[in-house]
Amino acid sequence: MQSNNQRPLFFDLTRIRLPLTALVSIGHRISGVMLFLSLPLLLYLFGLSLQSEEGFARVGAILSQPLVKLLLIPYAWFLAHHLFAGIRHLLLDMEIGVEKEVARLGSRLVVAAGAVVLLIAMVGVW
Repeated sequence: MQSNNQRPLFFDLTRIRLPLTALVSIGHRISGVMLFLSLPLLLYLFGLSLQSEEGFARVGAILSQPLVKLLLIPYAWFLAHHLFAGIRHLLLDMEIGVEKEVARLGSRLVVAAGAVVLLIAMVGVW
């Protein structure tokens, strides 16, 4: 008995073209994970800055290192994207902007706002 099943033998994820709304949603999850993973370091630096005047100066010296500045740029994007995409998701939960074209516009706005914050961070860090 022969099967008429025409399914592919492999599933190539690189050939899938996801819509912008899906990419924004995936970016929201990734940025959330990155923010969560950075919490221990941020809490350590915050605690160090509150211990004493020397601790505050030490945190300032750490944050002024070129490599740390380079890491702060994507961190600013993580924060911005997570905030803007989170607001978009909250609006979608309230059934605001669920129409296809409005959802696409919301995704474009999230990406544009994240890019603006990224540019501001790049200028501000250097």
